[in-house]
Amino acid sequence: MKLKVTGKHVITICFVFIVIVLYNQFLNKSKLSENVHLVEGLHPELIYYTDLLVQMAGEDGIKVVITDDFRSFHEQDKLYAKGRSGEGNIVTHAKAGESLHNYGLAVDFALITPEDQVIWDLNYDGNGNSRSDWMEVVEIAKGLGFEWGGDWKHFKDYPHLQMDFGLSLRDLQKGKRPPEHSLTAGKEKTN
Repeated sequence: MKLKVTGKHVITICFVFIVIVLYNQFLNKSKLSENVHLVEGLHPELIYYTDLLVQMAGEDGIKVVITDDFRSFHEQDKLYAKGRSGEGNIVTHAKAGESLHNYGLAVDFALITPEDQVIWDLNYDGNGNSRSDWMEVVEIAKGLGFEWGGDWKHFKDYPHLQMDFGLSLRDLQKGKRPPEHSLTAGKEKTN
């Protein structure tokens, strides 16, 4: 018995092949490549710019505290479980390996009142200049090269600041890392 393959069959086979390839790429999108060196702390450039941000905000009469920085994959999965399999509200849409926190390239911040209370109030004006202290910090951060989670379209993450150094999440998952002096090479550090 002979099997007759028509042009219609070839198109169907090609279509199924493309769907399988795309499906497999989608499934593996957030998985890390094998043997990838995992990060264990903040990138040196991020430490420098975070310290500079806190210093510059302080010069404007705004006390900033970093409430979160590097997160291990285990910590990220625990955070992801909140509001899903764990108690509380959903606070992230990123599983382990899907957040720049996991690669030492992100921090979260809050403000500190004169009474040493940590707050996440976007309208608070503790320095009395009729401007939101939060937005003043964001402005300083953006000027230093940070991306702000409050600018994201789908999930606003107002405390979140990150620097990706031109690398995509997929690059980071494959093991690419920014060099230690990605941004400050040739610049004088002021602190």
